[in-house]
Amino acid sequence: MPDPPAPGGLRRQARAWLEEALSGEFAHVRGLGGPGREHEGYEERLAWERHLGRAGWTCLGWPRRYGGRAASLEDQVAFHEEYARARAPARVGHIGEGLIGPTILEFGTDEQKERFLPPIQRGEELWCQGYSEPEAGSDLANVQTRARLEGDTWVITGQKVWTSLAHVAQWCFVLCRTEEGSQRHRGLSYLLVPMDQPGVLVRPIVQLTGTSEFNEVFFDGARTAAGNVLGAPGDGWRVAMATLGHERGASTLGQQIGFRRELAQVIATARWTGAADDPVLRDRLVRAWLELEIMRLNALRTVRPDPGPEVSIAKLYWSEWHRRLGELAQAVQGKAGLAADGGLNDLQRLYLFSRADTIYAGSSEIQRNIIAERALGLPR
Repeated sequence: MPDPPAPGGLRRQARAWLEEALSGEFAHVRGLGGPGREHEGYEERLAWERHLGRAGWTCLGWPRRYGGRAASLEDQVAFHEEYARARAPARVGHIGEGLIGPTILEFGTDEQKERFLPPIQRGEELWCQGYSEPEAGSDLANVQTRARLEGDTWVITGQKVWTSLAHVAQWCFVLCRTEEGSQRHRGLSYLLVPMDQPGVLVRPIVQLTGTSEFNEVFFDGARTAAGNVLGAPGDGWRVAMATLGHERGASTLGQQIGFRRELAQVIATARWTGAADDPVLRDRLVRAWLELEIMRLNALRTVRPDPGPEVSIAKLYWSEWHRRLGELAQAVQGKAGLAADGGLNDLQRLYLFSRADTIYAGSSEIQRNIIAERALGLPR
């Protein structure tokens, strides 16, 4: 593992390494993947993920014993920003690194950390998230997937939906009900479940973009070892909420670099089509730029190693902003934006995919409840 950089030096190291790596063996992966383009170059991006791991550029904030660099939050932000600026490919291991990995670090036993963290860092095992259900959606307290302990094995039955990357993942962290008769937040457990086994069926869901990042997952007597419960049995709600907090960490600053690139393309298109001459559309473009600046300042103000319920403000803000940007992307194209005879262009894809931004990873309605009840202390 590389030695720790001098203060402020990781950004320079990352910029130089990314430029060299993406100009050589992996030059062909630059810009691949992303929302609505998840199918692009999957095998090549998987090889890139493992190259990142070998070079020590994954899981930067993790302890060194598990493959990380013990990097500061400032350095983690710097890397994610440089990664986005370099137009490096969309990560295939982000659910492992950004969600389950930090949750295992927080709640896992020593044995669980040794078993699961190094393969995530090396890009050898990919993960998916088993939260949403057809009858629950963002209301995680209403999950009905059940697991019962039979000897030294959990047996799981139920269905999950909108499961990103389930078709390529080796493991899934599954929120399920393990106490008979329990309701809402009580009696839930957080299980780590292997995907490649009898009793697990993955069925892709075709999105508006024509791609299939999301999946339905059916558990019909699927099994996992009794020791593969993260946290105590019945304490799954607390663990699940911690995972959602980690989801909105340092990588969101890199996400905003991508937003800035999309906005620049929308503005360039508006100038080319003449839409920028319309005072109403010009006002919407200016507002989009100002709101993106606010988004970055708020992210810098709130990002921290132990995120609290206030991170829901960031999710609510960026998802609503990005959805409006998608609508603006269509507006500046005019009538040409309504036709896709030769396939979707970037702005059409932005519009279609961003319709889901205010739903996945916790709908806007749920985020408003969290902000009201847990951040502001208002009554239910």
